[in-house]
Amino acid sequence: MHSIASRQIRPSVEDEIGPRRPGAIYQNVDGRFEVLALVTDPADAAHLLRRTAARWAVIVRDTIRPDRQPFAVGSVWTTSDYLLRPAKAAYTPAA
Repeated sequence: MHSIASRQIRPSVEDEIGPRRPGAIYQNVDGRFEVLALVTDPADAAHLLRRTAARWAVIVRDTIRPDRQPFAVGSVWTTSDYLLRPAKAAYTPAA
């Protein structure tokens, strides 16, 4: 499974993902999460999210309950999400 797609992310996908890149921490009504990986390959994202129409997924770790296992999310970034710490480096898809 590839954690980064070999093609550019489409602008609409970037809007859906928001600032969630590896190293970022964000919070919403569900909790506070550190982004461990961004998956932009649709087949890999669909497999992780167990749905056929996925275009991307973010693998996160719950920072409030650190004993939980990392998990994949595919929810769109909204005004209910707050970036607490930006990603460590700019996201660049693998060549």
